[in-house]
Amino acid sequence: MKDLRKSRFVIIGAGMSGILTAIKLAESGYDDFVVYEKADRLGGTWRENRYAGVACDVPSHFYSYSFALNPSWSRRFSPGAEIQSYFEKVAEDFGVTSRIRFGSEVTRCHFEAGRWEIELADGSRDQARFIVAATGVLHEPFVPDFEGLEDFEGDSFHTARWDDSLSLKGKRVGLVGTGSSSIQILPAIVEEVDTVTLFQRTPQWILPIDNTAYTQEEKQAFETEPALMQTLRDETAEMMIDGFANILIDADSPALKAVHDTCEANLNESVKDPELREKLRPDYRAACKRLIMSEGFYDGIQRPNAKLETGAIDGFEAGGIRTQDGRLHELDVIILATGFKVDAFVRPMEVTGWDGVALDGIWQEGPRAYMAISVPQIPNFFMLNGPNSPVGNFSLIEIAELQVAYILALLEQLGEVGGTEVASTPEAMSRFDRERREAAKKTIWNSGCRSWYLDSSGLPTAWPWTFDRFQEEMQAPRMADYEVR
Repeated sequence: MKDLRKSRFVIIGAGMSGILTAIKLAESGYDDFVVYEKADRLGGTWRENRYAGVACDVPSHFYSYSFALNPSWSRRFSPGAEIQSYFEKVAEDFGVTSRIRFGSEVTRCHFEAGRWEIELADGSRDQARFIVAATGVLHEPFVPDFEGLEDFEGDSFHTARWDDSLSLKGKRVGLVGTGSSSIQILPAIVEEVDTVTLFQRTPQWILPIDNTAYTQEEKQAFETEPALMQTLRDETAEMMIDGFANILIDADSPALKAVHDTCEANLNESVKDPELREKLRPDYRAACKRLIMSEGFYDGIQRPNAKLETGAIDGFEAGGIRTQDGRLHELDVIILATGFKVDAFVRPMEVTGWDGVALDGIWQEGPRAYMAISVPQIPNFFMLNGPNSPVGNFSLIEIAELQVAYILALLEQLGEVGGTEVASTPEAMSRFDRERREAAKKTIWNSGCRSWYLDSSGLPTAWPWTFDRFQEEMQAPRMADYEVR
């Protein structure tokens, strides 16, 4: 039996899951760790995404750590700045902030002689026995190769690189893309801009939400009676599991039809102009793409100064965007709501494991991980919200908490059998991937649309089973599925 609590850990990333890992390692007696963060501030996606209207699509009291509930959320679905402040407070309260090395980007991890050799962009090095990659899912912005983008003479930027210094007041704004970001941005800016033109490639189904503000009395009640927050969290979890997470894995579910009907009624009842309504009507089923929730988009796109452009973009010019019908849309600002490189995960960081095996080589046909956490031949390297996690159908905080508990249990079992190195076996990975791909065929994500959930073969990469099964799998690692050295 070996006591691994003296082992050194490196946590990569100081976002939601990196902060969580630091807290849970310390609680479990693993005190020799450092958090490397490439930016100058913690927060991950909430630090990067500061665009107008940014908010979470998971109810606030559920998008919170289970051990650090927050009585002060302003609304049912909180704005991004509040979430950022929440993570900063939790990190400070639990002593994590002092353990973070900011401005420290990890560029290479090489496993040799039982240790990870870690290289950083500034030339410094470190060693650790274990690495937890808390690098996030959506962190590498994707910008399509638009013709002439560099020729545009106005201001242009990706939503994850929002220009805080730029005023949009009175500007002619082009918004490229119709994912969650642009659906939030348009109603947030439409009243201050001169015009906003939404360049739509694919319309989205939109589920209506009621983003009610909490009253002072309610927040005071949460403060004085924490059990009220816990009850609300439990009720929200049950609603999300039974009413959303568990129904996505069955494309023929009557509950999914009800979701589709709700989205269709929202479109039909909200958009008055029949021509605009049909332009906004998707030709696929609701929830095939990540389901978007909004209380203001349909109202915003119907404002007199808002335009929907469905013609394909031909290219960018000095004065704006030209569509394939030959028209030039004259613009002062272009906002690229074009999403992220969803297959990046830990990349562009270079990772090599046993016998110099490169993670890039293992992932040549696409990212995958056993139980979304471990990759064969890459020992003592654990990913949070990695490939095949339930990223499209549940709160990422809840997922990460379950995954961290699983990793800690795996470390406990590793010590009990006297090992110091562990990675999933190729056989376990192949079995898991085979079963996952077969189950993915039955999910709503495979019902006939193009989305970032799909891999190069056209199959969904997200967890294709019920959330109940994910919870069960995370209860205890199967050591037979791991190679121990």
